[in-house]
Amino acid sequence: MLAELRGLNEECGVFGIWGHPDPAPISYYGLHALQHRGQEGAGIVVTDGEFLRAVKGEGLVNDVFSNGKLEKLTGKAAIAHVRYATAGGSGIENVQPLLFNSTTGSLAIAHNGNIVNANRLKRSLEQQGSIFQTTSDTEVLAHLLKKSHHTSLEERAKQALKLLDGAFAFIILTEDEMMVAQDPHGMRPLSIGKLGDAWVVASETSAFDLIGAEVIRSVEPGELLIINDHGLRSERFSEPAERAICTMEYVYFSRPDSDIDGINIHSARKRLGIQLAQEIQLEADVVTGVPDSSISAAIGFSEATGIPYELGLIKNRYVGRTFIQPSQDLRERGVKMKLSPVRQVVNGKRVVMVDDSIVRGTTSKRIVKMLKEAGAKEVHVVISSPPLKNPCFYGIDISTDEELIASNNSVEEMRELIGADSLSFLSVEGMVQAIGRTDEGKNCGHCLACFTGEYPTPISPNTKLPHEKELVR
Repeated sequence: MLAELRGLNEECGVFGIWGHPDPAPISYYGLHALQHRGQEGAGIVVTDGEFLRAVKGEGLVNDVFSNGKLEKLTGKAAIAHVRYATAGGSGIENVQPLLFNSTTGSLAIAHNGNIVNANRLKRSLEQQGSIFQTTSDTEVLAHLLKKSHHTSLEERAKQALKLLDGAFAFIILTEDEMMVAQDPHGMRPLSIGKLGDAWVVASETSAFDLIGAEVIRSVEPGELLIINDHGLRSERFSEPAERAICTMEYVYFSRPDSDIDGINIHSARKRLGIQLAQEIQLEADVVTGVPDSSISAAIGFSEATGIPYELGLIKNRYVGRTFIQPSQDLRERGVKMKLSPVRQVVNGKRVVMVDDSIVRGTTSKRIVKMLKEAGAKEVHVVISSPPLKNPCFYGIDISTDEELIASNNSVEEMRELIGADSLSFLSVEGMVQAIGRTDEGKNCGHCLACFTGEYPTPISPNTKLPHEKELVR
């Protein structure tokens, strides 16, 4: 479903390149491939070996880098970021990459994820004299790096990263090197590739396709990559913990043309639709998906059931996010501006509406209503994931139970609230099986916290990490 309509958003996307004569333009195109991961701000920081220079702003990639702003970003390496605010709120000061200048050298950081113990670390750092310039959890890492007693950045990074709890995929840039780090659970996607002799890093492999880079591999959980003019070197700041990749990356967030750990997103979503068809029984005339992320699952459901797939809903791609406002009346109009039912496809038909998830339920209700107003005789809503019952603390903007319709309502109560003739969800087991990860251990390497309530890391703000007192000093 449309993220800006229903309120389910990923925090951001990161991109980095080292050893290319035009790093800023390449990063610009990389950010375009990641634009779906964040539309509130974008930025690029480059190094020429002596200085770090930045251009960043609020808005879409095209708007931020208009009027020749890329021309002053010359150098040999860059890191870049697109942002949707979850931790820290909006404002230009929170747009990444965050850039810090000091007499001992400059530092820029781009981050995807959420550090769940950031507030506790921030309080500790402030008691030691640190002054924070932003409200972003990302800035905590910068202060930890500066506070470390180690002389080399590599050792400071290893020490600082051990302190962090939660989901993080970091790219760190200095005048003469780039570092890449993935949290021990590997909760956020991060891949590395090659563009000629240059190394590239991105949240999604679709960015590599756009710039013509070759995918090498995923960054491993607990891994720290050091990239400079001498090449790439792999180190570890932590041993890998039990793998817990965010399942919603497969279900919703990532682009269909991206791969995560060798699994293509479109193919995984199509298998989710096929699995849905195996778990539920429906009599209907037409299947349609809610653009864009549900189309693959709808195709799979149609193929498995033999019910024809049709474009029953059309997305208007020329309506900006400016039109989507928080008031109920404007949200109602926003849905109609973003989506339109195809009357001749649904009129008089029993419609299966396939969607990837239901968060608050308000948009599902409006889409069901639109389909019925367009003449649909019945609307059966099928969801290619289990009910979202629990908040996420790892970089998705659902942080309270009150935001989730499934947290306080049964499936039948949800069906009544959205006005559907039936409502069905995919089972947790069916979802994991359909995605096709082969990891040994718990949940085949998935984080299922938003479905099951079992979190892979400590989440309480009062939870004391055993190493925190030792390392923060």
